[in-house]
Amino acid sequence: MPTGRRSRTVASLDRKRSALWAGRHNMGDGGLAYALLPAGTLLCALAIDRLWGEPPVALHPVVWIGRYLGWAGRRIVPAEPQAREEDWGAFGLGALAWSAGAAIVLVAALLAQAALVRLPWWAALPLGALLLKPLLAWRMLRDEVAAVEAALAVSLDDGRARLARLVSRDVTRLSAVEVRESAIETLAENLNDSVVAPVCWFVLLGLPGAALYRFANTADAMWGYRGRWEWAGKWAAHADDLLSWLPARITAALLMAGAPPAAWRALAAEARRTPSPNGGWPMGAMALRLGVRLGKPGVYVLHAGGRHATAADTAGALRRAGRAVAASAVLGGLLLAAGAALR
Repeated sequence: MPTGRRSRTVASLDRKRSALWAGRHNMGDGGLAYALLPAGTLLCALAIDRLWGEPPVALHPVVWIGRYLGWAGRRIVPAEPQAREEDWGAFGLGALAWSAGAAIVLVAALLAQAALVRLPWWAALPLGALLLKPLLAWRMLRDEVAAVEAALAVSLDDGRARLARLVSRDVTRLSAVEVRESAIETLAENLNDSVVAPVCWFVLLGLPGAALYRFANTADAMWGYRGRWEWAGKWAAHADDLLSWLPARITAALLMAGAPPAAWRALAAEARRTPSPNGGWPMGAMALRLGVRLGKPGVYVLHAGGRHATAADTAGALRRAGRAVAASAVLGGLLLAAGAALR
C-alpha cells in the first residue's frame, strides 16, 4: 500500500475510534459498536462490581487517592489543632492540594480515555469497564449494610462495632434501633456517593467526570468534617456539595419511584431537616418509602411520624437500593446510547 494511502487509512481509523465519547461515528465497519461503547462500558462495570466487588487494594485508584489526601493533609495540618479558630492558611493550602490532586486525576483519566479510543471496540469495552468499576461500589455498600444487621442479630455490641466501620459518629451509646437507623441512612446516602453520582458524571463527561467525582467525594469524606482537617477541608466539602447536588436528587427520585403523591410532596421538607444540602434527599426518600423514622441523635429526625425500623426494614431498604442501582444503569445506558445516536 502506498505510504500516503496508508496514512489516510490510519487517520480515518483514528477519527472513527475517537468517536467513542464524541459520537461522530460511521455506522459501518464497527461504527455502531463504537457508538454503543460508553453504554456497554457502564453496564459491564456494574456487572463486574456485582460479580467480583472491589479490586485488590494495591490496584484500587480510590485507595491511591486516599493516600495522596492523607499525605497532603498531614503536611497542611501536622497535628491536631489546639483550638477551633478560623485558619485561612489551612483553607488556602487545602484548596491548593485539592486542586492539584483533582488535576492529576483528571489528566490520568483523560489519558486513559484517549488510549481506549485507539483500541478496537472489543478491547476497549472490557478495559474501559475495568477502569470505571473502581469508581463504583454498590456490592461493597450492600454487603457492609447487610453485615450490620447480621451483627445486630448476634449482639448490640457487635452491631455497634460493625456500624463503626461505616459512620463517623459515636456509636457507643446507640440503641439497637439507632444502629439500624444509622445503617439504613448510610445505605441511602452512599447509594448516591457510590453509584448514582459516579454514573451521572460518567454519562455527562465520560471517565474523567466519574474520576473527578470520586476524588471530590473521597476528599470530602477525609477532610470535610469537624476535626483536625476541618479548615483544610472546607474547599473539599463545598466542591463535593456542588458535584453531588443533581445526583442526590436523582437518587431520591429513583428511591421514590412508585410512591404516593403525598410522599413526593413531603420529600423536600424532610430533606431540609439535615445539615447537608444533599444527604437529606436520599435519606428522606428512604425514610418515606419504608415508612420509618431515621435520625442522628441530637441532630435531626427524618419522617418523625414513622415507626421504628426493624430487621425487615433493613432488608427492604437493600431491595429498594438495588432497584435504584438497576434503574440508574438502565437510564444511564439509554442516555449514552441516545446521545451517540443524536450526534
